[in-house]
Amino acid sequence: MKLSHVDEAGRARMVDVGDKPETERTATAEGLVRMSRAAYEQVAAQTVAKGDVLAVAEVAGVMAAKRTGELIPLCHPLGLDLVRVETSLDAEAPGVRVLATAKVTGRTGVEMEALTAVSVACLTVYDMVKAIDRSMVIEGVRLLSKTGGTRGDWRRSDS
Repeated sequence: MKLSHVDEAGRARMVDVGDKPETERTATAEGLVRMSRAAYEQVAAQTVAKGDVLAVAEVAGVMAAKRTGELIPLCHPLGLDLVRVETSLDAEAPGVRVLATAKVTGRTGVEMEALTAVSVACLTVYDMVKAIDRSMVIEGVRLLSKTGGTRGDWRRSDS
């Protein structure tokens, strides 16, 4: 199997997507920030000193998705059509769940943008709540689905 981001001499390279057709592409990813019950209760009550944790995390995720091409060395910069980041409280975990969807009409997929949005949103939750609980764990950051492109649609079977 040939690696797409490595040339014949073994050097890292950006894939040339210039000949690929533009198609509508979407990707959805998720993650979880697991925290103590005390931290969860403060996030839920919106009494965290740094402000509204969920709203700030959602904005941070959108901002991060738009900069994915600057953060991931071989990732193409994309003019995204949509980035939606949704946070929700999970009392059972306890913690904050993050779901992100990215969409573009282009020559390459938006999986990295969705994953970056989730990752930075989770890191933002951690940053805003760390004074209450430094033992939080970010887990389960993963791609759930993607549509479009030459390989077609894909959906995680274990989600």
